[in-house]
Order: sequence, then C-alpha cells, then structure tokens
Amino acid sequence: MIPLLDTHQHLLYRDRLGYAWADRHPPLAGRAFTLDDYQSLAEGRGISATLFMEGDADDYVREARFASALARQPGSGILGVIASCRPEDKPAFDAWLEEIADLPVIGLRRILHEAPDALSQGAAFRSNIARLGPRDLTFDIVMRADQLPLAAALADACPNTRFVLDHCGVPDIAGGGLDPWRAHVRDLAERGNLVAKLSGVLAYCRPDNATDDAIRPYVSHVIECFGPERCLWGSDWPVVDTRAGLPDWIAAFRRLIAPLSEDEQRAICNGTAQRVYGVTL
Repeated sequence: MIPLLDTHQHLLYRDRLGYAWADRHPPLAGRAFTLDDYQSLAEGRGISATLFMEGDADDYVREARFASALARQPGSGILGVIASCRPEDKPAFDAWLEEIADLPVIGLRRILHEAPDALSQGAAFRSNIARLGPRDLTFDIVMRADQLPLAAALADACPNTRFVLDHCGVPDIAGGGLDPWRAHVRDLAERGNLVAKLSGVLAYCRPDNATDDAIRPYVSHVIECFGPERCLWGSDWPVVDTRAGLPDWIAAFRRLIAPLSEDEQRAICNGTAQRVYGVTL
C-alpha cells in the first residue's frame, strides 16, 4: 500500500473555536471533529502523515495557534499547518507573517469561492501573495469553477509563489458541469507555479450519486492536464462526510489511480506534496 500524505485535514474543535459555515451543513452542524477522531478513521488505511488545513474558523489566528500546538504534540502525525490569512489587509497580513514565522506554518489559504471576485484582483492582495514565495510559503487556491480564470490571473501575477488548486477547481459534479471547467483546468495546467489537489470531489456529487463513475471524469481530467508529478491528494475531512466518509474516499481514490504506474501513484499519493509543501514523510 503506497503511503498517503493527507494535505487537507480539517479539524473542528468546538470547545475552543466557532465554525459558522459548518453549522449550515447538517452532517457537520454542532459536531466536533478532532485529531483522535481522524486517527481512528484513518487507522490501517495507509495515511502516513497529514497537513492541517485551516477550517475557516471564526477566529483564524486562534485556530492557527491551536493547530500549531497540535502539530507539535508527539504522535500527532501533522507535518505542517496551512493557516488562514487576509492578504487584502496589509497591516494584519504584515503582523501575521511575523507571527507565523515562529509557528510550523508551511502555507496559507484565503477562502475565495464565497468572496467577491474582485478580492483576489486587488493590488494589495496580489502584492502580499507575491511575498510568500521568498518566504517558502505556499498558497492554496479555493475557487469555484466559474472563477478559475481569476486563479490563472493570480498565478500569473505572482510567478515566484507556489500555488495549489484545491478540490480539482470545485467542479459542478452534481450538475454534470464538465464545460467550461475542463478548458479552465487545461489553461491552469500551463502555469508552472501551480499544482492540483485531488480533494473535495465527493462533496460536489449528488447525495444519491457519490460514486467512482461520477467523479472519474473530473479526477482523470486533472491528472491528464497536470500530470502525476503535479497532482497531490487530500481528504477534505470532515467535509467529505457530507456525501461519503473518509474510508470511502480513500478507497475510491486508490481505485481511480490504480491504472497508473507505481511511480505515478507514488507522486500523487505523497511525492508531489512533499516537494511542493517542503515536508518529508
């Protein structure tokens, strides 16, 4: 079994933080999803380590501090933290860069799929994202399929920053939205400073059709466009629970990449992630 590096592990600690967005999703509302819960589900399924992905907590600063403390605990399996940020706010961003320099933060993310399109086009936003490259920090992009040209523009504006496209570019799988998503993904793959994360896709399926057949065209297209050396894997747990569960997604993912060579599978399972995020299993 090829080891997996989970690059998209959310953890929701209700006793410490609020998550307004999760309360809008019945499978997640009011529930805690802890490191112990994750490790119990992942046991025996080939996950060797994880990266904590910011969970859009109401207080992102407290979340990053707490996640960093978790990562430093022996046995956590967390190799690094991808923290939230506000690149559009220069004073806040300056202070945040200074603080995370002392934390095990390896990358940043700003939720953009629910934000105005103009946010990522602002001069301050782009200038601050461009500062991440010299600091060896990545930036995860989460945008809807219709926003993907904005992702291309951001990557072009910050050529020295490494970008990770989350959730295959958030395709409308439930609605069969292959186009123009396919063309946008093909265009994004031309950017050498951007890789693609195979994550989140089951959550975009219809509740009655979270199947291999439903997600195969999307996963296969991303791999075809980017190539295994520029694809990596993430669980998107516990959001994946809105359609299936972590064990189901791991099994589906391994089936989908089974036709690839062993070297190609290793790249997607952990090799690309180690290179892009600068961690080691």
